Amino acid sequence: MNSRLERVREQLRLYEHPLVDFDAREKGEGVELVIRARFTDPPVHIYYFDLHPRDLDDPQFEWALQRQIFDCLHDYLVEMFIRTPQHHKENQRLQREGKL
Repeated sequence: MNSRLERVREQLRLYEHPLVDFDAREKGEGVELVIRARFTDPPVHIYYFDLHPRDLDDPQFEWALQRQIFDCLHDYLVEMFIRTPQHHKENQRLQREGKL
């Protein structure tokens, strides 16, 4: 196993979240961060994020990884929205049907 991947996995062991699981796998010279929802209903996609060699070799890697994890969690949760106010036509239909 490459040292970059092992370094990421060691850091991921320090994180525990009730809604998601973290993993990592090799991707070229870098590492791919994988975030999966612990729940399966409703089904949601798996989130992937590339960690590039320059980021993995940075002396501040641990802090940069934490920032990336927090940013990824934010993006992942936002991507899970089924409907937002921007779904204008869908919201109008639901209003006409009395479901909103």
